[in-house]
Amino acid sequence: MLRLPRLRYVRPADPRGAAAAAAELGPRAMLVAGGTDLFPKLKRRQMEPDTLVGLAHLRELREVRGDAAGGFEVGALVTLSEAAAHPALAAALPGYAEAAGLVSSPPLRNVGTIGGNLCVDTRCNYYDMTYEWRRSVGFCMKKDGDICLVAPGSPRCWAVSSSDTAPVAIALEATVVLAGPDGARELPVSALYRDDGIEYLAKQPHEVVTALLLPPADGVRTAYVKLRRRGSIDFPIAGAGVALRLEGRTVRTARIVLSGVGSHPVSAPAADAFLAGRELTPEVVAEAAELAAKPAKPLDNADLAHFWRKRMVRVVVEQALEKAAGR
Repeated sequence: MLRLPRLRYVRPADPRGAAAAAAELGPRAMLVAGGTDLFPKLKRRQMEPDTLVGLAHLRELREVRGDAAGGFEVGALVTLSEAAAHPALAAALPGYAEAAGLVSSPPLRNVGTIGGNLCVDTRCNYYDMTYEWRRSVGFCMKKDGDICLVAPGSPRCWAVSSSDTAPVAIALEATVVLAGPDGARELPVSALYRDDGIEYLAKQPHEVVTALLLPPADGVRTAYVKLRRRGSIDFPIAGAGVALRLEGRTVRTARIVLSGVGSHPVSAPAADAFLAGRELTPEVVAEAAELAAKPAKPLDNADLAHFWRKRMVRVVVEQALEKAAGR
């Protein structure tokens, strides 16, 4: 049985206090809310802090405020189950609620938070193993080694972004609120990520995500389609979040963002530009899906064959566009 190491646990009074504690301790500390991603990694010694800065007791981060007309403020500690089942949120932005409801399995969605899913660690078959397994292959660049085992000639880590909610949040041009020791700031969700399997978040390690700000629905049609081996538990091996504004069947604006095919959520600006002003016919949907798949870079570091996953990006994009248009 894998066991957690001995850790000190800190309960700050508010998000600024949590950020201050994490900043003071530096790499020795990690922030924790639901812990559904962090605790297994601690057991596998993928991360080795000596202190956890707890957030789960901060009740002010557990509310969903707002409506379709004015937009929603979703507290970072709202669970994925709560976000998926929230009546007003699901009615106004069904794609976001859909994405929250497709994360992992029901027990983990009951604990995992929307802030945690935005910040979920990148994944790789060579990294997400026990310490003994990783030691047997010489470790990897992401932890304890000096090469990327999936691409040994590369100077960087290619671990994969696997957030389900981030693609829809980016497609909606949502923002996050970050608390630091000296105050709060807002950041577009699209700017929260770096294209790097190790340093995958652009925020400071001590900054606390306190809320997700989703804009007014304003006629937007949203959808999220996720491909995985099983119907539950598994991370995405290809996912597509879509936000469309239509006049009849003609596209005014479109945003397509992919999950599971790069070290960050991958936008598809060529497909977005192609769709603008076009009627959403099957041929147009197919061409847009082809364009959206081009920036996807699945490698042999996740479930199933990477060349098949690349082909399937087109399928999930087509399905997401058709589902959003049907709403």
